[in-house]
Amino acid sequence: MPALASPLEAALTPVLALLMCATFLAVPLARLGPALRDGRFIGAILTLNFVVVPAVVWLLTRTDHGLLLAGAPVEAGTRVGIVLVLLAPCVDYVIAFTGLAGGARDRLLATAPLLLLVQAALIPLYLPLMVGTESLRLEPGPFVEALTVLLVIPLILAAVVQATRRRSRLSRGIERAGAVGMVPLMMATLLTVVGAQSAKIGSDLATVLIAVPTFILFLIVMLPLGILAGKAFGLDVPGTRALTMSGATRNSLVVLPLALALPEPLNAAALVVVTQTLVELTGMLVYVRAVPRLIR
Repeated sequence: MPALASPLEAALTPVLALLMCATFLAVPLARLGPALRDGRFIGAILTLNFVVVPAVVWLLTRTDHGLLLAGAPVEAGTRVGIVLVLLAPCVDYVIAFTGLAGGARDRLLATAPLLLLVQAALIPLYLPLMVGTESLRLEPGPFVEALTVLLVIPLILAAVVQATRRRSRLSRGIERAGAVGMVPLMMATLLTVVGAQSAKIGSDLATVLIAVPTFILFLIVMLPLGILAGKAFGLDVPGTRALTMSGATRNSLVVLPLALALPEPLNAAALVVVTQTLVELTGMLVYVRAVPRLIR
């Protein structure tokens, strides 16, 4: 039903914002203060996502040992999409998956604005270096919009609800609705992002399939690297679990507007980003089982 693609694309940001509201309502926001003072966790998550991950992405896409060979006849848009999405650490549904894996979701939530700001600063520097096109320029607008709509506003609304729930029946009702609505909102998010792009993916399937092995290998590699980083920084079990989830989970829903705004010759980038979402969500089903067993 390709006619639904445009309205579903327009609905993605509001649906994701509602999902973030429900996620924040499930986290005791009073704990964010101590979480922000956890310098060891912040150092670990910045090192893993902005030092280790770029090195992994470069190895996966530039060496003969990578599944995407440097000399292979890969469309430029495909290469840009792979690098763009893998460089961006997730700041939204990773919090929900971290909770399912028994990780420190409060610490992860506290670092979300920092992760978004740092990736907004570094991705425009890393991306041209990795894809070999100095003319590639990314506008900061989508990152600013994501920070405001997907983090700041839902966080403020959740804080108001939590602060007034003892004396407000409405706030208690909103909190209950958030708990009940978490799964339906996740389903709605996936429906909108996949429905908005599936017709294009179906018409150009060969373009996106070449990216799938790279995304799978990334998930495999980042599991032990996240555990090792947690040990190197001396994190506790919940912190190491959260760090591992953050290293593996990418910011596909936030970088999708960036991919859609790229020039026409790079149209495949958006399809690759959506494909990464599907691969990653399948991988998260494994992660939420494996991480608690491996990090004990």
